[in-house]
Amino acid sequence: MISFFKTLCLATYALALAVPFITLPLEAGPYVQKLALILLAAHILELPIAYRYLRLYQGPLIDSVALSLLYGLLHWRPLAKTSKQSADR
Repeated sequence: MISFFKTLCLATYALALAVPFITLPLEAGPYVQKLALILLAAHILELPIAYRYLRLYQGPLIDSVALSLLYGLLHWRPLAKTSKQSADR
């Protein structure tokens, strides 16, 4: 289920980037671009909240930040759950 939502995020960003080069049905291009900007803004606002969990990522921190910018809580929420489960043990 999470991979479905990650795919939706990527598709939104890809469509927003493609709008200058293609014509979307029903002239949806500007709306897709606004949606992508709203998603990106929301994920930027999440960064300070999720930073402590982003550090738990197994790879480099910059990769974790980039994934968080792309996917938001779809990236950091599983890290938080794993952290909580480890603390409960």
